[in-house]
Amino acid sequence: MMVFLLLTFGAADFLSASVIKPLVKRVRPCNELTLQGEMVSRIRCGSGYSFPSSHASNHFAIALFLIMVYRNRWKAILWFALIWAFAVSFAQIYVGVHYPIDVICGAIFGSLIGYLMAKIFLTLQPDNQPVSNQ
Repeated sequence: MMVFLLLTFGAADFLSASVIKPLVKRVRPCNELTLQGEMVSRIRCGSGYSFPSSHASNHFAIALFLIMVYRNRWKAILWFALIWAFAVSFAQIYVGVHYPIDVICGAIFGSLIGYLMAKIFLTLQPDNQPVSNQ
């Protein structure tokens, strides 16, 4: 399970940061010259691109993977994982390093990665079911 969790994180991070961002090349809001007078710097901006948010992609991928795998064993995983991923994603907007659409698309992309990786993992399970209490 840990190998698949790491693969989920790795796939979401690599595809969002190393494939999509260089193709889209969207400037971060904190680096956007037209917004300089309106932005409040809360953290160092960084020089990378903005779309999609890799934080949102990574955390939603992990969240969806864990939800799919552990939903029968721990019912609270749904809300715990979604609130955690949402909080991390919202923070990216709050500190000014991503536009809302960057985070929304990152969350959708990461959710798809997490879902697909969980489906593959669960297919490889002997009983083809999410991890349970037995």
